Amino acid sequence: MTPLRLGYLYGLGAYLLWGFFPLYFKLLRPAGPAEILAHRVVWSVAFVALLLAARRNIRFLRALLRRPRALAGIGAAATLIAVNWFTYIYGVNSGRVVETALGYFINPLVVVLLGVLVLRERLRPAQWAALGVGALAVAVLTVDYGRLPYLALTLAFTFGGYSLVKKRLGLPAAEGLFVESAVLSLPALAFVGWLAATGDATFGHVSAGHTALLVLAGALTAIPLLLFAGAANRLPLTALGMLQYVAPILQLGCGVLIFHEPMPPARLAGFTLVWIALIVFTVDAVRHARRTRRLRPDTALPSPAAVAG
Repeated sequence: MTPLRLGYLYGLGAYLLWGFFPLYFKLLRPAGPAEILAHRVVWSVAFVALLLAARRNIRFLRALLRRPRALAGIGAAATLIAVNWFTYIYGVNSGRVVETALGYFINPLVVVLLGVLVLRERLRPAQWAALGVGALAVAVLTVDYGRLPYLALTLAFTFGGYSLVKKRLGLPAAEGLFVESAVLSLPALAFVGWLAATGDATFGHVSAGHTALLVLAGALTAIPLLLFAGAANRLPLTALGMLQYVAPILQLGCGVLIFHEPMPPARLAGFTLVWIALIVFTVDAVRHARRTRRLRPDTALPSPAAVAG
């Protein structure tokens, strides 16, 4: 199998898993979002620690401890991804899967906006047009919901900020996830202990299957991230960018077709505007990549080291 085909398989595997996450999180009820998050953190640390031990790759921690700025960045990344995970779990288990899907549709536009605000990047006219249509979509959805779609915006901005921090840190996927989860593990363990002491824990008290599903949260967090890293090592960034829409499409399908969440005409109009913005954004990205490839054929594809993690 060619590296390109393997990259597509890895990428599809990652986004398929992320796309069906709503089905998994629904199975974790009656555990609340905070308890699910705590177990997701704790078991992620355990799973990735075993993986790194098997690969004999623990030494990177020593080098990392000598980089205080990197440690501060990891703390910021851990905080952002914790808020993102909690918001997503809360959205799924409160019957708002459609709104969580909206957040990940908006995310590419938020990343572009952060590039302007934080990195002082200059946008092409088509990117400005996509941002404008995206802003109009949020306005339409605000009228439909009767409020700002704050779950979607929280998911989009926290994951966009997380992506920005991760890009600057440049840590490989497994090592980065381990350190981020380790930062969150002490408060997570404290919360799990508090739930057990007060008798409010569902872990070990609902069923053996429910307990096993909470434990599996660690593996189900790490595996798609590792698949994504494998895809990033083999695919052009434009191909990877187009694959990212698989997950929110599946999440939207779960919300509407499986959980029967409402999709009134105004909401559908708002989503349609988001999709138009994404089409403009994606077509512009593909054209720009092709233009760059023609001008610089020797640097058409990023090296694996450039996109790893």
